[in-house]
Amino acid sequence: MAILGSRKLGTVSDLPPPPSSGAPTRIAGQESVPTSVVPQGPAYVPSRSSYNSMAVVSIITGAFSVFGHIVIPGIGGGSLAVIAIVTGFIGRREIRRTGEQGMWMATLGMVLGIAHLAIIALVFILFIVVVFFLGGLALLHR
Repeated sequence: MAILGSRKLGTVSDLPPPPSSGAPTRIAGQESVPTSVVPQGPAYVPSRSSYNSMAVVSIITGAFSVFGHIVIPGIGGGSLAVIAIVTGFIGRREIRRTGEQGMWMATLGMVLGIAHLAIIALVFILFIVVVFFLGGLALLHR
């Protein structure tokens, strides 16, 4: 008859125990240092959904510079065209620096402003030529 507690237990498996290297046992999810490399992106990523405000001002003033002659005859449209060109340059520089959207608006505002100033210059030159021509005709018919 066996005495309770006097029996020795046998081995559970025939595999030898893992060699102890002195290193702590690693359990998945409990590592102190991650074993996989996680790519790090830039610390600040600008929003790609916002438009540059100077680009918006440039395209609006470029488009409405034609109607500026109605509000302030003579100088209204020209001043809006100059504003469109200046804000277009500022907007393009800011867009390159910040990565915002609206490069096409700044460029189109500049083009509209330059085209408007060119048309104003051509009309002014045509006006001067007509005045000199009519003045010369008036002198000849005297």
